[in-house]
Amino acid sequence: MVGIRKVAGEHLGVTFRVEAGELVIARILHGGMIDQQGLLHAGDIIKEVNGKEVVEDPRVLQEMLQDASGSVVLKILPSYQEGHEPGQVFVKCHYDYDPANDNLIPCKEAGLKFYTGDILQIVNQDDLNWWQARRCVEGGSAGLIPSQLLEEKRKAFVKRDNKKKKMMYLTTKNAEFDRHELLIYEDVAKVPPFRRKTLVLIGALGVGRRSLKNKLLLSDPQHYGTTFPHTSRKPKLGERDGQMYAFTSRSKMEADIKNGRYLEHGEYDGNLYGTKMDSIHEVVEAGRICVLDANPQALKVLWTSEFLPYVVFIEAPDFEVLKAMNQSAIETGVVTKQLTDSELKRTVDESPRIQTAYGHYFDLTIVNDNLDESYRNLKAALEKVSATQHWVPVTWVF
Repeated sequence: MVGIRKVAGEHLGVTFRVEAGELVIARILHGGMIDQQGLLHAGDIIKEVNGKEVVEDPRVLQEMLQDASGSVVLKILPSYQEGHEPGQVFVKCHYDYDPANDNLIPCKEAGLKFYTGDILQIVNQDDLNWWQARRCVEGGSAGLIPSQLLEEKRKAFVKRDNKKKKMMYLTTKNAEFDRHELLIYEDVAKVPPFRRKTLVLIGALGVGRRSLKNKLLLSDPQHYGTTFPHTSRKPKLGERDGQMYAFTSRSKMEADIKNGRYLEHGEYDGNLYGTKMDSIHEVVEAGRICVLDANPQALKVLWTSEFLPYVVFIEAPDFEVLKAMNQSAIETGVVTKQLTDSELKRTVDESPRIQTAYGHYFDLTIVNDNLDESYRNLKAALEKVSATQHWVPVTWVF
């Protein structure tokens, strides 16, 4: 016999299953009332509740225990299984989850709701399909969340929309999004403040990344630097190597591209252009943060301890605001090119597609509806990240 005390409606933090005609404790949620008392264990068989024999229906037993108050006496057959301490496993969630909408969860009340970007501590992974997790910020008792395996299976069976799939390819001509990677949970670790090696500005063409980059470089050249593009074209009259471009031969560029020495590269008017990895390292080794306005495909290469990136997504404002900003930039001499309505619309349409495909990399999102305000927000974020603890991929640490 095991006695517990509870108030009516209080969750016990336990789920049940039917096994060989018996009601068995399937799992005990970490931090819940039953877990704190330590009197019951996974595998224990429940025979009676307050002298009443239980039926072979987990839902009926849950209701009996939920409604019970005061002293509750359980007659059990113990399993003699030993519990274990929760591990130090932390994950960043890359999807939204609401147990109220999940028809597969064993007990909706035991589920843990979370959103994209939340950090959870995984306290139990014994069940193949359902992990126990708790929020790092709030603490408290654990709840059930889908395991990596279960959620991968579900997402793999979601019917794809062919129209949406084609839209994904519009972001660039020559590169595909990594659509086949199912992003569920990412192992992370909390680390003290540290200096990032690179600042990566991501956004649609024409959204203002270059303007923000130049503003930052001019404001603090001691702390921020950038790379010069390498090119196979011949220098024009008055151009000097290492000022605006690093000039090299086509054969040398092709060989280096083949050997993976370029972060990104392309061809324009018969000449090759690209950002060389060594150029990034040179800026970092000089003691400065390397600012890059890279294509989003480059994030997969940069997302390592070698480059320690802080990734900022520059989101496009609505069409009219973007059009007014472009006109203002021309009048003040910041830019010289008048963007057409179709180009502006392409920027606005492209922005959410980039965010959907690459949002799991972003540390910060800034809607660029005012260049000065966006710059202030960027500077404030950079100062904060250099002074506070943050969660990073475990691969950056171990």
